Amino acid sequence: MAVGILGTKLGMTQVFDETGKAVPVTVIQAGPCTVTQVKTTQTDGYSAVQVGYGDVKQKALSKPELGHLTKSNCSPVRYLHEYRLENSGAFELGQQIKVDTFSTGQTVDVIGTSIGRGFAGYQKRHNFKRGPMSHGSKNHRAPGSTGAGTTPGRVYPGKRMAGRLGGSQVTIRKLTVIRVDSERNLLLIKGAIPGKPGALVNVVPATIVGSK
Repeated sequence: MAVGILGTKLGMTQVFDETGKAVPVTVIQAGPCTVTQVKTTQTDGYSAVQVGYGDVKQKALSKPELGHLTKSNCSPVRYLHEYRLENSGAFELGQQIKVDTFSTGQTVDVIGTSIGRGFAGYQKRHNFKRGPMSHGSKNHRAPGSTGAGTTPGRVYPGKRMAGRLGGSQVTIRKLTVIRVDSERNLLLIKGAIPGKPGALVNVVPATIVGSK
């Protein structure tokens, strides 16, 4: 049964397919991930597998975290992630999940954190049209009306306005795995994915039941 895998975005490049066409790909250092906990319906109320990724020094973790990892004989890791499954009985503590669980041509979803852009205005954040740029205009990049006056006399929640842009979880769906390098634990996925180089990403098979 396939689960996802955690990895680090390395950057983008291009490879050539059999016809000589250049294909843009994102290179991900994926895994290996260690199974740190197996949850079942009888013990936890639902079925899931927890995996750890990213080696860190022991002093970076608390005693409860180290005690949790000791049960699976896992070295200190920075990230823990849980994947819900219909049946987690096929997994055991300490099991290694590597890139060879994926195959060339497989369709996956990639989850990551978009690059933070800081405070952004209406045009950059929401693609608003700007006002006239002619002499005398005072509405070049202003928002325009934000609602009626007396009724309702307030701005409705969710109104598209200037504010923080990026730095949020983004899921890119139905991307194709172009190449799997088991020796170097690399995944080459067609297209762009969220985040900047060095960011944590979560690669999930498109057919997975769900993840948490």
